[in-house]
Amino acid sequence: MNTDPRRVTWRKSSHSRGDCVEVTVIDKTDPNFKETADLLAGAAHKAEYDRLYVMRDSKNPDGPKLYFTPAEWEAFRLGVLDGEFDDLAEEADTPADETKAKAE
Repeated sequence: MNTDPRRVTWRKSSHSRGDCVEVTVIDKTDPNFKETADLLAGAAHKAEYDRLYVMRDSKNPDGPKLYFTPAEWEAFRLGVLDGEFDDLAEEADTPADETKAKAE
């Protein structure tokens, strides 16, 4: 996929300290849709949607991407705001030996 990064606006959190996930929006109803149309190649399974949220790894911009419908994105966003994934962040901050000991 040869998506020109100058034509697609990828955003990442202001809390990012470097490499992070980035997000952009594909909107078929937008007059500038042609600029993001190349991104749809990986989203054939969600082709019926006019709007998709696309997430990628900033360290590997040409790598795999995740595609979210508006309902999926809203559910994920609200889950983050509600703290539903906070335990995953706590696990990531815990040294591997400590995590293994808790599992035993």
